[in-house]
Amino acid sequence: MTKSELNKTLDPEDIDIVSSSGMDLSEKTRSASFLQADHQVNFYRSLQKGIDILGIEEALDKFPEAGQYYGKSFKELNREYPADTKGGYFIRVKKDQSIKLPIQACLFLKSQGLKQKVHNIIIVEEGARVYLITGCSAAKAANEGYHLGISEFFVHKGGYLNFTMVHSWKEDVTVRPISIAMVSEGATFISNYICLRPVKNITMYPTAVLKEEGSRASFNSLLLSHPGSLQDIGSRVILRAKGTQAEIMARAVSLGGKVVARGHLKAENKDIRAHLECRGLILSEKGTIHAIPEMESDLRDVDMSHEAAIGKINKEEIEYLCSRGFSKEAAQAIIVRGFMDVDTLALPDFLKKEIAGLEEKILSKAF
Repeated sequence: MTKSELNKTLDPEDIDIVSSSGMDLSEKTRSASFLQADHQVNFYRSLQKGIDILGIEEALDKFPEAGQYYGKSFKELNREYPADTKGGYFIRVKKDQSIKLPIQACLFLKSQGLKQKVHNIIIVEEGARVYLITGCSAAKAANEGYHLGISEFFVHKGGYLNFTMVHSWKEDVTVRPISIAMVSEGATFISNYICLRPVKNITMYPTAVLKEEGSRASFNSLLLSHPGSLQDIGSRVILRAKGTQAEIMARAVSLGGKVVARGHLKAENKDIRAHLECRGLILSEKGTIHAIPEMESDLRDVDMSHEAAIGKINKEEIEYLCSRGFSKEAAQAIIVRGFMDVDTLALPDFLKKEIAGLEEKILSKAF
């Protein structure tokens, strides 16, 4: 295989769309890749030892232990999950492996009216460290599309997983991600969610369970809501063991769409620390941002806090930038870029630059 083979699996008109969801089609800055279009797994391979990456059905046939993980997180929370899935990825990083370059995966909608339902399994074994970028996007022809993505994360003792999901949908696509992360002793799970393009409706409420002492979870969201869009985005952390820590942070900007920013912190043990924060900017009279923070505890020995702020851009800031030669629209874009700071995503510098570049490209067209 040559390093251009991933690029060859896509039609020319789809390349820019897939790239807009954070995929490096050259693979020069990635350690492994996966691509599924509609129900078909088009491509997967690892460029580094210590990584298993393949389609979920093939993994269930190849690795007997894969079946032990399938649905395990839902069973532990006594929750149901859709069984009529087709496709998805299986990613496993082996014990004590430190993967410097990110793994990437893309779930792509190509056909009109298609309902894509996938089930993903991500395993970070003991002491392993990895960054994972998943991009979800839809082709121009994928009108009235639907995407349901089930993802189960297992971060074992001392492991580290930084997971970044970039959604690049269309204004008539409905999206329903369902995710659970099980985080073991001394392990860290960081989830970054970025949605800057129009979408019809996204409803998601991922859950992280800090099941053993010293584990940590962080959820960070950057949302740009366009007219006609509904983004009901939440995050939940269950702090089950003592000495666990959690943080939920959301940044939302409404250009006329509706954002519901939910957050739920549940303390089930003592000596935990958790914080929840939502900040929003409304740039249109038709825009709506609704922050719903929840904190839950039956114990005294916990430290939990939350804060929320929703408002508009300061008039003086706009006037100052206009006095420096910027148009009102350009001034708004500059302020929004500063507000949606990628430094909140806990990424290495080269990934921050990638995400900032995507943000710049989208915001320049939004104003």
